[in-house]
Amino acid sequence: MAARGRRWAREDLAGDPLLVARALLGAHLVAGPVTLRLTEVEAYWGSKDPGSHGYRGMTPRTEVMFGPPGHLYVYRSYGIHWCANIVCGTAGECAAVLVRAGEVVGGHDVVAARRPEVRERDWARGPGRLTKALGLVGEDNGAALVGRGAPFALYGPSTPPADAVVRTGPRVGVSGPGGDGTAYPWRYWIDGEPTVSVYRPGKPRIRRG
Repeated sequence: MAARGRRWAREDLAGDPLLVARALLGAHLVAGPVTLRLTEVEAYWGSKDPGSHGYRGMTPRTEVMFGPPGHLYVYRSYGIHWCANIVCGTAGECAAVLVRAGEVVGGHDVVAARRPEVRERDWARGPGRLTKALGLVGEDNGAALVGRGAPFALYGPSTPPADAVVRTGPRVGVSGPGGDGTAYPWRYWIDGEPTVSVYRPGKPRIRRG
């Protein structure tokens, strides 16, 4: 397994989600026997961001996104698969980073059993595949990433590796103002990584009636 580096603490996540998203690239997310090196993430920023689940305020579903930082926000996407976000920012502020893709660097045998007949490159290539690789489900919503006894953990540098080229662009499947998502280029990925997911533009919602 690749060296994990220092374990992240709550204060490492208590900042601007755009900066936290960049810092998470190259970090290691650990869930039991499985470790992922994160290669692609997306930032979401509450009332400043129409693409965020917390844009219109707190609901029972989004409560965990309002902090404190250092927890997982897990939700079902389109009724098909789970997506996992790392809550950041400050308590009372809605901010989170969606973990979109990563490279499996530990627990290969476990992930191979969870993702049979799937190429290793694709084990965690996309948010739904990533949660399957890690074994994350709805019951993990609100689970801690920091602190003693936390069931999950983050390790690694506070910045991407020195030789990494970080790219940024519109988030996948999120349209936003203008219809194409370019107003919020809050998707970050390490250039050249084969595990980064395929970009798909969002489709503007059609207002009826």
